[in-house]
Amino acid sequence: MPTSKPKPKPTSTSKPMSKPSPKSSRSGKPNKPGKSRKPFVYGAGVVLAAALLGYVSYRATAPESPGSASSAVADVTADPDGGVYPELAKLARRDADDKLAQGRVDAPVVLIEYADFKCGYCAKFARDTEPALVKKYVDNGTLRIEWRNFPIFGADSEAAARAAWAAGQQGRFWQFHRAAYAEGVKEKGFGNDRLKALAQQAGVADLDRFEADTAGPAAAAAVSKDQEQGYGIGATSTPSFLINGRPIAGAQSAQTFTRAIEQAAEQAKKSGNAGEEAEGTKGTKGTEGAKGAKPSEGSDGSEGSTGSAK
Repeated sequence: MPTSKPKPKPTSTSKPMSKPSPKSSRSGKPNKPGKSRKPFVYGAGVVLAAALLGYVSYRATAPESPGSASSAVADVTADPDGGVYPELAKLARRDADDKLAQGRVDAPVVLIEYADFKCGYCAKFARDTEPALVKKYVDNGTLRIEWRNFPIFGADSEAAARAAWAAGQQGRFWQFHRAAYAEGVKEKGFGNDRLKALAQQAGVADLDRFEADTAGPAAAAAVSKDQEQGYGIGATSTPSFLINGRPIAGAQSAQTFTRAIEQAAEQAKKSGNAGEEAEGTKGTKGTEGAKGAKPSEGSDGSEGSTGSAK
């Protein structure tokens, strides 16, 4: 499987700190800065949102100060409108054919995750927090989760992202996601043989097609599209999230996500789903998540482990 040159760490035109943290999610060093990447112009306020996400990404991954119990994390305010950017809410694709998503396409809340399979804190979220969110919110139609590949740790990250996309083409993305984020997996690397083994573990039926898809231009294009979107909103670390347009950075507590989701769901009752018209203005009903997949496909609340990310 081919690999590509590591992508440079994004540099925002609105720098929240004079010296941003060189680490990403406290799990390693991302690629060295190179060509400057500017936030995409989605509309008024997006530059501010990019600066916010860049700031909380830094705070979520900054080294702990002496005497502190943990590093700072992003705030979720009591005001459901606080820190919410409609332009970012529109990034929800709500595509029934999106094989890297789970949940109803008409769910009132969309959580977009920008993550890397080499990221220890992404794995922590996947094991410790996400299964409970799926059980509580995806299964009852409140939440849709849309994955965005955001590889920032070099060739292995790129290879794993493309392989995950390829597994998705056979309806096994979330099973691959679970296998790749299992305890101790990333330490073994994501070489060709390891990726094929993970695909087999995930139940990918046609491994020859999987290998061809992983190496093909469609996988490269899909990963690049997600990656550029992450850079464009000012993400500087993994995992980074948008919940109905609210930026949240880091593998934070379940309570942080629960609060944000419930506030977003309440607000959606008043103003309409993320990226959609207000309630009552559309006559069509949505369908369930990715075609051929149940809303909670690949998620199992009984799996995962606790403790700090590795």
